This record gives sequence, structure tokens and C-alpha cells, in this order.
Amino acid sequence: MALPSLVLPLVSLAIAFIFALPVGIVQAVTNQQPGLNVITEYVIGYLMPGHPIANVTFKAYGYITNVQALQFTQDLKLGHYMKIPPRIMFWVQVVSSVIAGIINLATTDWLLKVQPNICTKAGYPWTCRNTNTFYSASVIWGVIGPGRMFGLGTQYSIIQWGFVIGAFLPLPAWWLCHRYPRVKWLKKIHFPGLLAATSNMPPAQAYFYPNGIFLGFIFMWYIRRYHNGWWKRYNYVTSAAMDTGVALSGLLCYFMLQVIEI
Repeated sequence: MALPSLVLPLVSLAIAFIFALPVGIVQAVTNQQPGLNVITEYVIGYLMPGHPIANVTFKAYGYITNVQALQFTQDLKLGHYMKIPPRIMFWVQVVSSVIAGIINLATTDWLLKVQPNICTKAGYPWTCRNTNTFYSASVIWGVIGPGRMFGLGTQYSIIQWGFVIGAFLPLPAWWLCHRYPRVKWLKKIHFPGLLAATSNMPPAQAYFYPNGIFLGFIFMWYIRRYHNGWWKRYNYVTSAAMDTGVALSGLLCYFMLQVIEI
């Protein structure tokens, strides 16, 4: 077990490194980031079946590292548009990451101590949808393993055809674009963008997607088409303002409602 304990983190980091460029290209074109969670779970599930902790650890190094790297790249791109020097932007990311890590760990530890039945149905509204999804994945891919769950002859073996279908699905759209170059709407068919959003469905609520579609239609079609000058100048800032507003609203709702209840 000594050799895998040293090699497996390097393998997971190698997966994140190799997929950083193709996933980044898809995100740059479609604003959708395909996750490596299933790929990393699949790999470690076959290498170490029956080890859920090893599965989630490998997944964190491979999947989360890729996500964080592309998020940092996205921030650097925003800093480039805002005329912020790259060195200053980089050090802001480093310092903020250290501060955020300490605060997140302290907040998690505090919530586990003061909030009874957290991450269970009895602890509503602290049901931790993402955490439950993460736990369920550790059972499916770690405890049971992909071989017993999705291997040949098993009940869900047909799901593995998704890897093959996904690899060849963009080819018809690519061929149609070259075969009929004058048909402009064919260039808007992008299967990685269409399928990437499904990775957010397990922990998502029903109202998540209509809100995104509505705001995307306003800012990415109407304003971009009819008020392009405003869109070029303020769209990225507006996006950051919306993210900040959601975070501040969450804190405000918590301190006004949950703390009083506790």
C-alpha cells in the first residue's frame, strides 16, 4: 500500500493537468465547465475498489484541482479586462485563498458544533445537498466500485456507452458546419455546452435553471445584440456584482433569520 499512497495523488494531479486545456477551451467557448468528477471516480474506483475515503480524496485532487485552476484563470482574465497588473492579481488570489481556506474551515467546524442534525433531513434547512451528493458518489464509486456497478453484465453497464457517444457526438455538428457553411445557426450547436450543465442537476433545485436562462437571454442576447457598447464595458462587472449580491444576500438571510432562530 506504500506505493499507491505515493503514486495515486500524482496520478490524480496529472489528470487535472492534462484536462486543464481541453476543459478550459470548452469553458472559454460555452461558459460551461465539464467536470472530471466521474472520470476521477472511475479511475480510482477500478484501482482501489472498496475504499470510499481513497475515492473521495483522489476525486478531490483530480476534480477540484482542475476546477480551482480554471476559476483562477477566469479571475486572471477578468483582471486583464479590468487593467489590473497580473502580479497584483496573482497575489490577491494567493492571499484570498489562504484567508478563505481558514474561514471556511473555521465556519464548518463551528456549524458542526452548534447546528444539531446538520446535513440530515432533521437539520432542515441545513441539509447539505452537495455534501450528500459527494457522499453518495463515494458509496457508488468507492464502496461498491465501478466494476460491480457499471461493469459488463451488470444492471447499469449500458451507461458506459455514454463515454463513446460523448466522444463522437460533436462530429455530426462539425460535419454539418463544414458541409453547409452558409447556415449560420449550425455553428451554434455545441454538444459539450449542451451536456455540461447536466453535471449540476443532482444537487440543484428546479428554479436554478429558469433563472439562469432568463438572465442569460437578457445579458447574452438582448443587451449584447442591441446595446453592445454597454455589454462590452459592463457585462463582466455586472456578472461579478451578481455573484457578490448572492453571497451577501445569503449572509444577510442567515444572520437575520437563522441566528435568531438558534
